[in-house]
Amino acid sequence: MTTKILALTDALGNLVRFRLMPGQRHDSVEVPPLIDGIAFDGLIADKAFDSNALVAELNDRGASVVISQHPGRALKLKIDTDIYTWRHLIENFFCKLKEFKRIVSEV
Repeated sequence: MTTKILALTDALGNLVRFRLMPGQRHDSVEVPPLIDGIAFDGLIADKAFDSNALVAELNDRGASVVISQHPGRALKLKIDTDIYTWRHLIENFFCKLKEFKRIVSEV
């Protein structure tokens, strides 16, 4: 059995909130509880989070939607490619987690 980590970071890549979920669960299912009660201006995510329900919720909040899209998406979303380049901060956060995993497994 595998476990997924879903993380919400701030604009600097610092952890704000996280959720653990079963490896077989779709990523976008856990986003509403992850962002509940948190104010933000935009969400940067990869195509695993490309769902109409999530896009609708972000639009209702007035947040910018910067999500890489599945190639087969019927209605393409306009995304700000300049903002999307900041996604590396989230990737860096997960790299830090992997470093800690390596430290723990070596002890």
